[in-house]
Amino acid sequence: MLKTLGAQVKEFKKDSFLTPFFMVLEVIMETIIPLMMASIIDKGVEAGDMRHIYIMGACMVVVAMFSLFFGVMGGKYGASASTGFARNLRKAMYDKIQTFSFSNIDKFSTSGLITRLTTDVTNLQNAYQMILRMCTRAPASLVFAMTMAFLINAKLACIYLVAVIFLGICLFFLIRTVSKYFKQVFEKYDELNASVQENVSGIRVVKAYVREDYERKKFTKASENIYKMFIKAESIIALNAPIMQFTVYGCILAISWFGAKMIVSGSLTTGELMSFLTYCMNILMSLMMLSMVFVMITMSSASAERICEVLNETADLTNPQNPDYEVRDGSIEFQHVTFRYYKDSEKPVLNNINLQIRSGDTIGIIGGTGSAKSSLVSMISRLYDAGEGHVLVGGKDVREYDLETLRNEVSVVLQKNVLFSGTILDNLRWGNKDASEEECREACRLACAEEFIERFPDQYETYIEQGGTNVSGGQKQRLCIARALLKKPKILILDDSTSAVDTATDAKIREAFAKKIPGTTKLIISQRVSSVQDADRIIVMDDGRVDGFGTHEELLESNEIYRDVYESQSGGSGDFDENGGDR
Repeated sequence: MLKTLGAQVKEFKKDSFLTPFFMVLEVIMETIIPLMMASIIDKGVEAGDMRHIYIMGACMVVVAMFSLFFGVMGGKYGASASTGFARNLRKAMYDKIQTFSFSNIDKFSTSGLITRLTTDVTNLQNAYQMILRMCTRAPASLVFAMTMAFLINAKLACIYLVAVIFLGICLFFLIRTVSKYFKQVFEKYDELNASVQENVSGIRVVKAYVREDYERKKFTKASENIYKMFIKAESIIALNAPIMQFTVYGCILAISWFGAKMIVSGSLTTGELMSFLTYCMNILMSLMMLSMVFVMITMSSASAERICEVLNETADLTNPQNPDYEVRDGSIEFQHVTFRYYKDSEKPVLNNINLQIRSGDTIGIIGGTGSAKSSLVSMISRLYDAGEGHVLVGGKDVREYDLETLRNEVSVVLQKNVLFSGTILDNLRWGNKDASEEECREACRLACAEEFIERFPDQYETYIEQGGTNVSGGQKQRLCIARALLKKPKILILDDSTSAVDTATDAKIREAFAKKIPGTTKLIISQRVSSVQDADRIIVMDDGRVDGFGTHEELLESNEIYRDVYESQSGGSGDFDENGGDR
């Protein structure tokens, strides 16, 4: 874990070194000041030597200024190192997440990843700054002050030793008890973030079903769980302060009592007693700072583990050692493909799939909910890898291609259409960042999106809200189709991507595809027979297997499932099944 986190210090190694360096210098200056005070009292005040008082007073001012300067520099470099460390952590995590396959992302909830990128990183940032500053300053101050105390009077300094041992034992039990609560509290943060995320993203559904009270109660419960965990943890940590104060006042009383007797007996001077009391505060303040550091480290250790889980996660889908950077054509072949989302699943999602699709063909895919239509096409662009068998594109196994090259040639319009905040042109250029406005207009004409875009006051400069909340479902689908067309792919996959448009517009889109992109292999998943019946061939999926593969006429004669669906929809019942969609 330390190696994983330490790798993110990177260009801030210099700042990370200078911070403790200046902290040690500050402590040295602070350690010298009590000796000067003792000299002023013993050799100046008691001896009546004003010259000595002036000289030592001036020296104290100089030393104090140096101490202030070193403290400021330590704070400056500490802030730079900790914020830089946090920045690198966030970037490393975000970059790592971008390499994840769908199966990797499935291991971490969206809310969990957000918590790791925000709350957990902030905890580590604070802990790192405290480690660089307090974890250097406190032990150094403790060692120097204790050394000076023993040099002045070893017997009296033993009081400090007893205090340090007592506080160390107390801190050990406090930290041991509180650490388990901090590990649990960040899991509760995930639940809280999940509640907020679901509520905000689904606010229209919440309001439509008048579920505000339910969502409010769910949020309150998640927030209450965090509150209870923190109360338990903080109530234990709160014991640190009274224990510390008891020890400080006990030391002061003991030193004053025994020190006064030593002054009377002549084995200790008044100035040395004053120095002792100053060192007493230095030692005990150092212990207090160390206790704060330990508490912060305890809190952040849970965060560190969660961050390392992401950084150490190995992407399931990676490039081969010598990848191919050219996809010959849009031909597709499935050779005995079996697939499970989870390796320990007994029943496969896809079972022994064998298919051959020619480049440029239009293939319809139809089947009931859960028949694995989406799972089938996700193999083509390597959103998932086949567990058994081979998926070939352009005559080569998809695992032999460079991932970016393959996905640039296989354009997918997913079931869940996503638009990002920005103008319509900004969203379209996700398909091709260098696309001209005319190319964007042409793609929109093919997707039948131009007709509604032209009605907007700002047309292609119309601003799309996050998630596309200011456009309808059908408009969102057509924009996503246009975005996919701008990639000019060899394979175009429409995963139930026209379900929200009327049948007339659906027919126009299919007709445009046939005329304008005849060389592109088109896979059209749909619940409507009318959307696929004109395809070159149609795949009928049933429970993870291919139940039929042929033309509309062939399937009407030979496939019972397809015939039943066609007859039911011809009778006016509508979609393939009422539930619609699949994974």
